Amino acid sequence: MVLTYPHIDPVALQLGPVAIHWYGLTYLAAFGLFMWLATLRLKHQPYASVQGPMAWTRKDVEDILFFGVLGVIIGGRLGYCLFYKPAYYAQHPLEVFFVWQGGMSFHGGMLGVIAAQWWFAHTRNKPFWQVMDFVAPCVPTGLASGRVGNFINGELWGRQAPDWLPWGMIFPQSGASFARHPSQIYQFLLEGLLLFVLLWLYARKDRAVGKVSAWFLIGYGAFRFIAEFFREPDAHLMWLKDSTGLSMGQWLCVPMIVAGALLWLWAQRRAQGAVAVRA
Repeated sequence: MVLTYPHIDPVALQLGPVAIHWYGLTYLAAFGLFMWLATLRLKHQPYASVQGPMAWTRKDVEDILFFGVLGVIIGGRLGYCLFYKPAYYAQHPLEVFFVWQGGMSFHGGMLGVIAAQWWFAHTRNKPFWQVMDFVAPCVPTGLASGRVGNFINGELWGRQAPDWLPWGMIFPQSGASFARHPSQIYQFLLEGLLLFVLLWLYARKDRAVGKVSAWFLIGYGAFRFIAEFFREPDAHLMWLKDSTGLSMGQWLCVPMIVAGALLWLWAQRRAQGAVAVRA
């Protein structure tokens, strides 16, 4: 049995000359989920117990979201241009600003969010890793929303699926008639839902500063690395896959996993040092 991609009109609603795209709605859903989850996160420790001028409030959630959106857009676009098509954009630098043409990178967006949250922490006089630990569990649902948008657009399809796979899907947009892995759904389930459940449960208890962020880096890096085995590499990056056996997405996940492991060790040793001092 082979499934065929159910063609979905990328325009969800047309109001005269104004077209509302499904992809834009998935971004709105991501931002709405972040606001809801971050508001719940205010009740978690250590945030609920912080008092005085350093107390965490809903205004902090709104500011974090505002800075985060800027980081996602700027970092995601620059990351795509630098990581995936550096030669092309070196020759056409003005097209870096043509965001309507598409092209965003998660890893670039993540770096943009880190920079944006550093600025938030600096201007609000809050510990940087406390801010990052606050944000991390609220991110995976946004990633899940983005993968839904990818599926609706019929983009980022998977590699050829074996004949026995019951959910193998033909994506006409790919120009091939064979069934492929619906890798957008795999990423929705792994990087989105599963990572959210694991991270949210872990973060509900008061953890050493930096540990929640560390597990986000390790978890996303590992799940994305696995999903990349089923995702078709971008056509202009096929040379990388052929020469190394790994896709660009997998190469970018390696430093994430390493950084997460190092951050966890740092947080563990810092926590043990604090206990020793109190003793």
